[in-house]
Amino acid sequence: MDDIARRLYTAAQARELDRRAIQDFGISGYTLMQRAARACWAAVQQRWPRARSLAVICGSGNNGGDGYELARLARAAGWIVQLYAVSGEPRQGDAALACAAWKGDGGAVLPMPTCLPATDVVADALFGTGLSRTLDDASKLAITAIAQARAAGAGVVAIDIPSGLDATRGAADYGAVVQADLTVTFIGRKLGLHTGQGPAVCGAVQFAGLELGPEVHEGMAPAARLQAAVDLDAVLPPRVPTAHKGEHGHVLVVGGNLGMMGAALLAGRAALRAGAGLVSIATRHEHAAMLTAVQPELMCHGIEDAAGLRRLMARATVVAIGPGLGTDDWARLLWTEVMGSSQPRVLDADALNLLAAAPATVLGDTVLTPHPGEAARLLGATSAAVQSDRAAALHALQTRYGAAVVLKGAGTMVSGVAPLVCPFGNPGMAVGGMGDALTGIIAALRAQGLAAALAAQAGVLAHALAGDAAASAGERGLLPSDLIDRLRTIVNPVRRGMS
Repeated sequence: MDDIARRLYTAAQARELDRRAIQDFGISGYTLMQRAARACWAAVQQRWPRARSLAVICGSGNNGGDGYELARLARAAGWIVQLYAVSGEPRQGDAALACAAWKGDGGAVLPMPTCLPATDVVADALFGTGLSRTLDDASKLAITAIAQARAAGAGVVAIDIPSGLDATRGAADYGAVVQADLTVTFIGRKLGLHTGQGPAVCGAVQFAGLELGPEVHEGMAPAARLQAAVDLDAVLPPRVPTAHKGEHGHVLVVGGNLGMMGAALLAGRAALRAGAGLVSIATRHEHAAMLTAVQPELMCHGIEDAAGLRRLMARATVVAIGPGLGTDDWARLLWTEVMGSSQPRVLDADALNLLAAAPATVLGDTVLTPHPGEAARLLGATSAAVQSDRAAALHALQTRYGAAVVLKGAGTMVSGVAPLVCPFGNPGMAVGGMGDALTGIIAALRAQGLAAALAAQAGVLAHALAGDAAASAGERGLLPSDLIDRLRTIVNPVRRGMS
């Protein structure tokens, strides 16, 4: 994936890229429309090679114009094509030219029915990046008809973006949204395709640059960037022959309260598999011996007072607190001690909940790893508010707490100069303990010398890639232990062989 294909833009930025191509570089809007249709047509043929019929649902704007051009290409190839106009035919601009060309080829513009006739593929060309309002009834009915056709077996391709999805926020809060199997997006990737509800409704996302050079993008900083597997190669080089455990850091995991020993164990195991030289666990006295028996490479200590924790922290490179921590007096005692130190730290789970209950700026070397519910508590908001604009929530967390932040979820986001979005991972990872594994991985990478932000970014990527490798046997029933077992290959570039 080249640099342009990894850039993620807001809706406003995407429209500016269109303007630059047309006004600054002299490429007509109609030419871009035709190129977009060709890219979409090629993707449709590749995705549905046996298909021979197409229903195109067109709006009255330029997204609809792309649909008219797609319909022309399919009809010329001998497909049975039905084209439906939801808000009437376009009356001006490039979309009107495309409509006229479709009718000039003998195509008919049909009114939108409540139920689509049987077809192999439905193309959504209702709305593009400009949507910012609640959908009208006609558009909602059209989206319902698309959903019914999909339920009946039709494939659905979204042109540029699924209609009803906010191109910047990835929110589906305009009243209805198209569920696509394939989304073909043009010129610049839209941030909303890869975060919020985007991953759930876009299906597979293909990018088409429409033959534009990188000069169109010059001087425009993207809103975010997609991660790629090769990003790990630069930060996790092969180890030198003279390496020793002291050079790879000492992770201290603080957690594993009564009944929650497994969370600390998963974090510790993940830290070991991610390459930490030493891993200790500060846990309840009742758990220490059992943890050592289960994983002898872990150095497990029963800690019941601040002095005992201080002794362990003095030997650690980084402290990971939260997995199975709880919020009782024991947990608060350990959390207060960790937060009063100046050591690098990774905060997860109940450590975040304790922080939310006593908010303060987290000074120093810290990574926060909230899921949307924890992020909401940290911001005094709701989970729905966080999910409706994940990029804004990420920025607010970073600003308020002065830390590197991982906002977990589909399209996990990691703070940075330009936030990173992880396109890897799978639904099988939606199971208890996955966050504990991520905490251990990030802590291990920080212990090996990566700065907090870089450890967070690399940790998210390694975690997701290992999850995808583990899911090769199926997503349902995937366990954090399965992911941890795949980490060793992922964090060793020579053996990984991934691109």
